[in-house]
This record gives sequence, structure tokens and C-alpha cells, in this order.
Amino acid sequence: MQWPGEPGRPLPDDRRTVKVSKYLAKHLRHQPERIGLALDPNGWVDIDVLMRAAAAHRFPITRAELDHVVATNDKRRFAVEGGRIRASQGHTVAADLGLPPAEPPAYLYHGTVARALDAIRTEGLRAMARHHVHLSSDRETAARVGARRGRPVILSVDAGAMHRAGHVFHVSANGVWLTEAVPPDYLRLSA
Repeated sequence: MQWPGEPGRPLPDDRRTVKVSKYLAKHLRHQPERIGLALDPNGWVDIDVLMRAAAAHRFPITRAELDHVVATNDKRRFAVEGGRIRASQGHTVAADLGLPPAEPPAYLYHGTVARALDAIRTEGLRAMARHHVHLSSDRETAARVGARRGRPVILSVDAGAMHRAGHVFHVSANGVWLTEAVPPDYLRLSA
């Protein structure tokens, strides 16, 4: 397969695209220091610096591969601005994404698995190692998220009531809704 408009330049295969995406997520969200990166306070790093660091750690990435991953990632996990890149959300390292508070829709959704329900009923949804709880605006996306750990269970979050009670929500560049925690009173099993 060729890059559109660029004869002779092959597209990365799907396995390579997944590997590059996972590599970027790991180092832009969780462990930048592992390859010598220093994210700025908002989570950005120069693309050239990232590519040199990846190459120095035996995982060379071409600019074409990076652009392909950013453009085709179904979750739009990464944002590029000028010559910089960052993860759109999901950080376990300090990163102020500068997202303003946003009024959520009446209901949001969270995908999980049955084995987590007892703890969720008691404690609600917690950010755990991340900075926020991640919520989806539709059941289908929540189901895909939950399916990563097994058979998905979908929870409805009464985001409208939470917002009226003073809970703050943000929406990331890729449409993921973020909040610090969801108390159990705002959760229901979704049909």
C-alpha cells in the first residue's frame, strides 16, 4: 500500500502502526523519562526530540509513521501542534492539558468488567493512577473500553446531576469526558 500522493513510499502495516501507537502512549502518558524525554508542563514534547529519543532507545520512528498513527488512531489519542506532540488524555505523569471546565451531557458512560462492580458500588469510579476518570458520551465507546479487560459492563453516569452538584468536567481534544471521581450515587448499570 502506498501513501496517497507519494509514489514508492509504503504505508506502515497494521502491526507496526499498533506498536508505534502503544510506544507513543507509554512514553507520552506514563514514562517519558524512560527514554530521556521531558514533557513540558502541558504534556508537549518536540517531535524531533521524541524521534531522536526513540531511535536512541532502539525504536526508530519515521515522521511518516508518526503522522500515520496520529491521523488514523481511532481514539485520536495524540495531538500535534506545530512541531510538538502530546497525548490527548490518560496521563499518569504530571500534565496540565489546559482543558476548561465544560458542561457535560445529561448522561455519560463508563465501560468496566463485572469483577470491578463490587468496588465501584462501594467507592464509585476513581481515577486510580491517572489524573481523571475517563467517561464516554456513548455506550458503544464505553463497551469498547470495557472489552479491553473482558466482557464489558456499561455504567451510566448521571453527569447532569453531578454537574449541578458542583462536580467539574472537562472534555479532551478527542472527546473523552474527564472528572476527578464519580461517587456511587451517580452510577447505574446501563441497559
